[in-house]
Amino acid sequence: MAKTPPSETADDIRLEADDRMNPNQRADAEEAAGSRHLVVVSNREPYQHHYEADGSIGVEEPVGGLTAGLDPVVQKTRGDWVAWGDGDADAVVTDDEDCVAVPPGDERYTLRRVWLTDEEVSGYYYGYSNRVLWPLCHDLVDRIEMEPEYWDTYKSVNESFGRAAVERATENSTVWIQDYHFCLAPKTIRESLPTGANMVQFWHIPWPAWDTFRVVPHPEELIEGLLANDVIGFHVERYRDNFLECAAQLDRTRVDRGAGIVRIDGREVRVGAFPMGVDAEHIESTAEGFGRDEWVDLAERYDIDPDTRVAVGVDRIDYTKGIPHRIDALEAFWETHPEWRGELTFVQKSSHSRSQIPAYQKIAADVCEAIQRVNDRFGTDEWTPIVHIDDYLSQRELFGLYRHSDVALVSPLRDGMNLVAKEYVAAQVEEDGVLLLSEFAGAHEQMDEAIPINPYSPDGFAESIRDALTMAAGERRRRMRSLRDHVREDDLDAWVADLLEAAGLAAPEALLAGGHDV
Repeated sequence: MAKTPPSETADDIRLEADDRMNPNQRADAEEAAGSRHLVVVSNREPYQHHYEADGSIGVEEPVGGLTAGLDPVVQKTRGDWVAWGDGDADAVVTDDEDCVAVPPGDERYTLRRVWLTDEEVSGYYYGYSNRVLWPLCHDLVDRIEMEPEYWDTYKSVNESFGRAAVERATENSTVWIQDYHFCLAPKTIRESLPTGANMVQFWHIPWPAWDTFRVVPHPEELIEGLLANDVIGFHVERYRDNFLECAAQLDRTRVDRGAGIVRIDGREVRVGAFPMGVDAEHIESTAEGFGRDEWVDLAERYDIDPDTRVAVGVDRIDYTKGIPHRIDALEAFWETHPEWRGELTFVQKSSHSRSQIPAYQKIAADVCEAIQRVNDRFGTDEWTPIVHIDDYLSQRELFGLYRHSDVALVSPLRDGMNLVAKEYVAAQVEEDGVLLLSEFAGAHEQMDEAIPINPYSPDGFAESIRDALTMAAGERRRRMRSLRDHVREDDLDAWVADLLEAAGLAAPEALLAGGHDV
C-alpha cells in the first residue's frame, strides 16, 4: 500500500489539467506508438484513495483479478479507466474533470471517477445489479426482487458511465466494459463513439437460457444494450450459446450460432468463450515461500492441528456459493465415516459482501448456524471439525493455506468460472492436493482432472470427499500435475491477450510483456 506523507497535501498529488494529455494529443501519441488506446469501464476502481489514521492519504493498489490483469495494459497504451469512485479520499485528489493520474508516483494513465449518490448506489448496485441480474443469471429466479426504481436508476447510472467513457475515447480507442453492472452503457457509448473505435464487454457471471432470462420485464432492452458492443465474451461456451439463443429472440437480429456472430443494424457482433485465468506464476511463487514454520504458526492461530489432514473452502458469503450444502456434505461424511473424526479439519475462509441486502444477511446467519450444528455434534475438546475464518488473511497467508490443504472443496450452486479452484491448483507446489469441483461451475468445463461433485447431493459429495482423502499418492500427483499445466498455460495474461486480440487491440503479447511503453 502506497502512502502519501502527512506533510503532503491533496493538491500535491492532484493531477493538474495541463499535465494530462487531451484526446487529440493522446491520439497523436497512440499513432506514434503504433497501438490502440484502451479505455476500461468497470464498477471497481483500480486505485482507491482513503484517509489513514494519521490524516494522510493512502492508496489501495490492484493485487489480483481483473484490475491487476488490465492495469499494466492500460499503462502501456497510456489509456484511461472509468470507475465508481467510492474511496473516502477519492474526491479530494481528483481534478475539476473528476480525473487523477495513476499509478501514484509513476503516472501512466488517467483514472476518471464517476460519483454516485446513496440513492444511486442503492438502486443501481444493491438493487438492479444484485437483486435482479445476479439471481437471474444464476438461475435463482425466486430470489429476484424487482422494484421499478431499481430499473430507472440502473438505466441512468449506465448512461453516466457511458458518457464518461465517451469523454475519454478517441477514434483509436478500444473500450473494454466489464460485467453485468453495465448492460446498457454500450448503447450510450455506441451513439457517440468516434469512428474507428470499438467496444468489447466481458460478462463475468453465468448467462441463463432464454426461458429464464425472459423473466425480467425488459429482456430485449438488456440484450440490445449488450449488442452495441463489437465483441462480447463469456467464460464458457454454454453461456455463450445461451446468449446467442436470447439474441435470436429479437426481431432485428440474425444469429449464426456456429460462427458465434450476431448481425444487427448492419453490424456484426462476435460472441465468444474466453475462460478467465489467474496469475499462476505469482500465486505459485508466493505459496512456495510460505513454508512449514509459517503454516504451523497460521494453523495454531486458529486452533488447527497442523499435522491433521485439512480441507479448505474459500468464498464470499453468497447464496450462490453453496456453503450450507458443503457443510451438509461434511456432516454426512463424518456421520458415515467416523474414522475421519479428529483426522480431517475443514477450514472455511469467508469474506462478507453486499451485507446491506437481507438475503446476504440471512445466508451469513445460515452458514454460522450450520457450522455450529456440525461442531456441536462431532467436536471434542481436542478437535474442532469446522474452523470458520472470517477475518482478514493476507494474500501470502491465503496462498499458504491453499498450499498446505490436502483437499479443496469448491462447490458453488452456479458460478461463471470460480477462480478459487484455479488459485488452489496454482498454489499446490508439492502437487499432492485434490480438487473437488462443482459440476455447475464454469471451471468444471476446463478442469477435467478435478473430482466432479453435485452440491445438491450431500451423500454423493461426502463419498467424493472420502475418495479424495484415500486417493493414492501417484494418482493425486498425476491429476494435480495436469491441472497445474492447464492453469499455467491459460493464465490471466492469456485471457487478457485473447480478449484484446478479439477486440482488435494491436500486439497483445507485446502489451503484456515487461516494460511500460509500447
